[in-house]
Amino acid sequence: MEAVKCLSGGASLEANAESVLRTITPSLDPTRHKGQAGKIAVIGGCREYTGAPYFAAISALKIGADLSHVFCTEGAATVIKSYSPELIVHPILEESYNISGVNDEGKRDISKKILSEFDKWMERFDCLLVGPGLGRDPFLLECVSKIMTRARQSNVPIVVDGDGLFLVTNSIELVSGYRLAVLTPNVNEYKRLVQKVLGCDVNDQNTHGELLSLSKQIGNVTILRKGKSDLISDGEKVQSVSIYGSPRRCGGQGDILSGSVAVFLFWARQCNSAAERESTISRTNPTVLGCIAGSALLRKAAALAFEHKKRSTLTTDIIEHLGQSLEAISPAS
Repeated sequence: MEAVKCLSGGASLEANAESVLRTITPSLDPTRHKGQAGKIAVIGGCREYTGAPYFAAISALKIGADLSHVFCTEGAATVIKSYSPELIVHPILEESYNISGVNDEGKRDISKKILSEFDKWMERFDCLLVGPGLGRDPFLLECVSKIMTRARQSNVPIVVDGDGLFLVTNSIELVSGYRLAVLTPNVNEYKRLVQKVLGCDVNDQNTHGELLSLSKQIGNVTILRKGKSDLISDGEKVQSVSIYGSPRRCGGQGDILSGSVAVFLFWARQCNSAAERESTISRTNPTVLGCIAGSALLRKAAALAFEHKKRSTLTTDIIEHLGQSLEAISPAS
């Protein structure tokens, strides 16, 4: 597959994103059953933030995943359910304010109960997305850390975005050395990661070399650095996606991206499994392929939405153009 072209030094080459999209997107097959196109779980959603987990979860469905779950707090669950009946919402997470009168032993029991409830579903998921609308409540983050550890033990891919990156930056061991993890930082999240892991400020004169070093230092975890051009590295090489999207920078586009990467990562792993059997598909790192595909599709959908809505373009408009943008590149059959 000539879909991926890159350099391993201090520069990057543009990925052939459309070829990647065509290669890893499965055809619609009437012989397949529910769930085979992907089961995604979003860990996020608290009383302040309900839009982000919805955007991520519904984007996964719009692209082609069969099932999309959201694990959130009780205060967020009813709101998220009201957005769409398509999502499976689990109100199992707790925030500190809700258990303020509980002693330490009681809190440990609540934490165990949350983990036990999530364990009932773990084996069903093809990818975990941690962070959209998660918030920074200490007790909630402690529980999510345990969920991430359990997912890693089960070899479930993990995409980390939003407040999940706040958690990971302060507890880098959660993803360090885990090759099925993807981090999707924006400019400020990336700055904090560089300062924490590399112990220096961001060097805009050596963006590619710095990204390589950051990924290597975390154990070759794949990083998608969002920007004018999205830069992607697994510590071995740097690739970029520079397809023009939209000048409209409404909030929520990062949630579309992370939900998309979660689906494409799973599809890329399926492609790699087929490659091992048939020796016809390049065995490129599936986390990298997932990032390339997610980045390209978001940009194409944003461009199409902007063409119709101009300045009034919202995240919901972009979501509605995901299917059409993917179909233009990779027809359903």
